Amino acid sequence: MPVTNNNDFTNIKTWLFVPATRIDRVAKAFSSGADAVIVDLEDAVAAADKAEARKSLQVYYDSQDYQPIWIRINQASSEDFVEDLELCQQMPNLAGVILPKAERASDIEQLHHSTGLPVIALIENAIGLYQIDSMAKASGLVAFSYGFLDLCNDLQVQVGTEATDIIANQIRYQLLLTSKVHNLLAPIDTVYTDFNDDKGLSQRVQLWSQMGLSGMLCIHPKQVAVVQQSLQPTDTEIDFAKRVVKEYQRSGQAVFKIDGNMVDAPVIERCRQLLSQLLSN
Repeated sequence: MPVTNNNDFTNIKTWLFVPATRIDRVAKAFSSGADAVIVDLEDAVAAADKAEARKSLQVYYDSQDYQPIWIRINQASSEDFVEDLELCQQMPNLAGVILPKAERASDIEQLHHSTGLPVIALIENAIGLYQIDSMAKASGLVAFSYGFLDLCNDLQVQVGTEATDIIANQIRYQLLLTSKVHNLLAPIDTVYTDFNDDKGLSQRVQLWSQMGLSGMLCIHPKQVAVVQQSLQPTDTEIDFAKRVVKEYQRSGQAVFKIDGNMVDAPVIERCRQLLSQLLSN
C-alpha cells in the first residue's frame, strides 16, 4: 500500500526543480509560491559534481533553514543510485523521492522500503511506459509523471510536429487511466521548456487540467505564478456553479436547465467540487 493518503498531495499543483548544485536557490523556489520543490541530483548535475551535490544537500537538510523537499535521484540502473539511496536514508524528513527513468516495480519498492518515503515514478522511455500497470501496484508509489523529450527520443517521435501532440495526449491518457484504476494521484504533467512563453504555458496548463491531471513540473520560478493563475476558474464558471448548486438545493431535482443547458448529476457534482476547491484555497 502507498506510504500515505494520496489526498495529502492533491493540492500540489506546481512542482519546481532546483539543481542540487545550487542549493542556495531552494529558498527562492519556495518563495516563488511553488507547492513543492524538487532538488535535482540527476540531469541537472554533471557526473563529476554529484558527490559534492550530495554533500550540499546534507548540509541544507541539517540546517535551520530546511523545508521539506523532494529529491530527484539518479536512475536505478546507474552507479549513483546506491549513493543516492544512502543519502535519502539519512534524510527521513524529506517530502519524497522522484525516481527517473522508472521501469520496474521492484525499483520503486526498494526505494520506498529502504527510505520509508513516498515515490513518484518518472516515465522516460518505452519500457517504462509499457510497464506502468505493474509499477502502479508498487508499494510506496503515489504518482506518475513523465519526461516527454526523453520519451520522444526513445520512440523516435519528431518534436515540434502534429505527431508530438498526438503522442503526448496518448501518454497522458495512459497514465491517467492507470493511475485512476490503481488509486494513485492523477499524473503530473511534464515540463514546459520555454519559460518565457507565458501564453503557451497557460494553454498547456488548461489542456492538462481539463484532461484531469493533478499538477505540473516547472523548471523556472516565473512559471509558478503562470500555472497557478491559469488554474483559476473564470468568473463565468464560478457563477454557473453557484447557480447550479443553488437550484439543486432549492428544487431537489436531479435534472434541470440553467441558461438552456441541461444539468444532471455529473454536472452538479462538478459544480460542487469547483465551489469546494474555492473554499479550501
